This record gives sequence, structure tokens and C-alpha cells, in this order.
Amino acid sequence: MHINPSSIKYIEWRSPQGLHEDTITCISEIRFLKDEIQFLSDLMKSHTLDILSENLFEESRVIALELSKQKKRVKPLIKELMNHSNVLETLLDDIDVPDEDDEYKNAHYQLMFEAVACLASFKKLKRRVFRLIKKILKEKKKHKLLKPGNESRE
Repeated sequence: MHINPSSIKYIEWRSPQGLHEDTITCISEIRFLKDEIQFLSDLMKSHTLDILSENLFEESRVIALELSKQKKRVKPLIKELMNHSNVLETLLDDIDVPDEDDEYKNAHYQLMFEAVACLASFKKLKRRVFRLIKKILKEKKKHKLLKPGNESRE
């Protein structure tokens, strides 16, 4: 997914209150993303035996590594967003510092861009996990149906 930098360029015109709301919303979304990553990791772990028996090990290994990378990427991003939110208080202190507003907005733009990119790449990864689990469940169902003794009784 290509992220267009101009799609979040509206930041130049946002008030400090609006920027604060953006940051709080973004922190919430990234924290939820962290929970989703944990859920998907647990989901894959719960199907480990099926992954091994269906010869999907390589595909699942790559996905597991990407989930791990996402998890490592999310922790510092949350920390940066929290720090960024705290800096807003100094921006609102009514003491005029030249270019302080512009610097904050530039930092805000960069953080929002990074968060959007993180969310977009995670969506792709989540689709891959669901496709993998779908394959596993189909194969499991197929084996169950083909197993002797599962014929319909009349």
C-alpha cells in the first residue's frame, strides 16, 4: 500500500487541541495494534502442530518473523507518541518560542506518517495470517472428512 504524504498534510492548519486529539487517537490505535499482534501470534501458536503437518512451516515462519518485527516496531512508536503528546503541553504554555509551533507540527507529521505506515503494513500481514489459518482449517476439515469411519449413517 502506497501512503501519500499529502493525505496527512492538513496538520499545518490544525490547532494544538486538534493535534492533541490526533495524537491520542493514534496512541489508542497503535495500542490496539499491539494487542492484535499478540492475538495473531497466539493464534498461530495454537495451530503449530497443524502448520507442521500441512507443510506450511516456511510460510508460517516468515509470518511469525514479521509479527515479531511489527511488535518490536510498535513499542518505541507508542513511546514516541506519548512523549510527543507531553511536548504539546510546552507548546501551550503561552511563551512564544520562534518556530516552536512549526517544529512540533513537523514532528507530528512524521509520527503520524510512521503510524499510518505501521498500520497499513500490519493490515497486509494480518491478511496473510488469516489466509494461512484458512488453509490449515480447510486441510483439517478435508482430512477429517476423508478419514475412515466418518461416513454418514443412514
